[in-house]
Amino acid sequence: MVKDRIRIGTRSSRLALWQANWVKEQLEKRYPGIKCSLEKIKTRGDKITDVPLAKVGGKGLFLKEIEDTLLNGKIDIAVHSMKDVPTTLPEG
Repeated sequence: MVKDRIRIGTRSSRLALWQANWVKEQLEKRYPGIKCSLEKIKTRGDKITDVPLAKVGGKGLFLKEIEDTLLNGKIDIAVHSMKDVPTTLPEG
């Protein structure tokens, strides 16, 4: 089955949106029949504003909700900053 639409999961920070839009543009340029949409996902790291992130989980705080959305099939791909990705990934 060929998809004509790709849902890209991303955070809504300026950097995340820039990166996701770059991926979107590259995909649409290389595959003209495909349209991409950005799905903004609020992560636990985005919601915690009163505690240093290192005290509540560090890097993984910006991934779980996006990865869960990917595993649930609500998005087709996820765009992350490597600085937010832990060195060991969860199974799935």
